[in-house]
Amino acid sequence: MELILSNSSGKPIYEQISQQIKSLILSGELTQGELLPSMRQLAKDLHISVITTKRAYEDLERDGFLVNVPGKGCFVAKANPEFIREEVLRRVQEALSQAVDIAKSANLTQEELWEMLKLLYEGEA
Repeated sequence: MELILSNSSGKPIYEQISQQIKSLILSGELTQGELLPSMRQLAKDLHISVITTKRAYEDLERDGFLVNVPGKGCFVAKANPEFIREEVLRRVQEALSQAVDIAKSANLTQEELWEMLKLLYEGEA
C-alpha cells in the first residue's frame, strides 16, 4: 500500500491517509479482509506521528471501511453496498460542483455544460 502525503495540500495528514485508503478500497485494490499495516508501522513508513495514523484508522473504522480486531490489527471491512454508493455519490457531487464553479467562472451556459457532460458520459469527448 503506497500513500503519498503533501504538506502543501491544505488537508490534514490524517485526512489524506483516510481518503487514499478509501480510494484503494473503493477501487478494489484493497479487498475485504485484507490486513493493513499497523498504526505504528504506517507511521514509521510515512515518517509521521502514530497519533496521526490512529486518527485516520479511527475515522475509517467509524465510516465502515475498516474493522479493528484487538491484538490482530486493522482489516478492510466487508463491503456495504449502500455505504459505498453514498461515498461514490459524494465524490461525484464534489467533482461536479468543481466543474460547475469552473464553468461559471468561464461564463459557460448551463446548456453548454450539460452538453459537455453528456458527451463525456457517452465517451465521445
